[in-house]
Amino acid sequence: MLHALLLEENSSLLAFGGILFAFIVTVFATAKLSPYLPKDGGREFAHDGKLSAGKPRGAGIIFVFAFAIAALLFAPLNPEIIIYLMLLVISMMTGYLDDASKTPWGEYKKGFLDLCVAAMVALTFLKYNPNVAELALFHFKFTLHPLVFALLAIILVWTSVNVTNCSDGVDGLSGTLTIITIMTIYVIDRIKGDPENFSFLILLFAVCILGYLWYNATPSRLMMGDAGSRAMGLFISIAILKTGYPFLYIPVALVLILDGGLGLVKVFLLRFFKIHILKDIRTPLHDHVRKVWDWSNTQTVFRFAIIQIILAVAVVYGIQV
Repeated sequence: MLHALLLEENSSLLAFGGILFAFIVTVFATAKLSPYLPKDGGREFAHDGKLSAGKPRGAGIIFVFAFAIAALLFAPLNPEIIIYLMLLVISMMTGYLDDASKTPWGEYKKGFLDLCVAAMVALTFLKYNPNVAELALFHFKFTLHPLVFALLAIILVWTSVNVTNCSDGVDGLSGTLTIITIMTIYVIDRIKGDPENFSFLILLFAVCILGYLWYNATPSRLMMGDAGSRAMGLFISIAILKTGYPFLYIPVALVLILDGGLGLVKVFLLRFFKIHILKDIRTPLHDHVRKVWDWSNTQTVFRFAIIQIILAVAVVYGIQV
């Protein structure tokens, strides 16, 4: 009994130290390394996009590596988690190489690389977890054929990566929404009583994003770039898969989905089917509310965050009923 209590106390101290380590390393590494990051050229078609010109971008490489190091040092590891960490770094590096490239990578190239990472996540998940899904709010569990589960998992991961990437356009917005989403998933994990292996990774990832937001709050000093947004989207998708409630991705990340996803749907329908929808709505939605509704950057971040927090509270309550 005493031995168990001592192990539990040591584990708690290690977790506490890991969280502090992750935040401090992110903050100090960002301060020291940001001058070496590639510089942003300003987004031509985004509202106030030119204001970002000259700022360091690609800061995702700093907070993702800080997270990976903290995870290796302080988190309980197993082969599944190690593979996820490797895929997270790969996704981050594909984004960073695009951030650093003088000629932006094409949409198809980035989409294909995202698809490869998504397939690896699906295969890894199925190797270490059952092909069972649950509709959490209806308390209904069902088993899917492995191929069907893999296909749906690939769609989930690819979608999460790309909508999160597209939502990155206002100082602090995508990082704030990602923290709300993954902390909602953390609460769900605790309600379910799942093992803490992955839950602790959620906390580490959240504090690393907070370390980045220390410099990205309006007016920002640097930007995460695709290196950060793609990694955040990937982490969200893995975290929601690990809950066993994959369909909860929709409510717990709804603001990210609408903000970044509507533009993807709009472009897809116009490019391949010549169908033009949402003609009077600018996408991503954060550009619409700033340009058309005259919201400030701060109002956009706070109001989008408030909406997602309300959704999170509703989901957490619904799961417990």
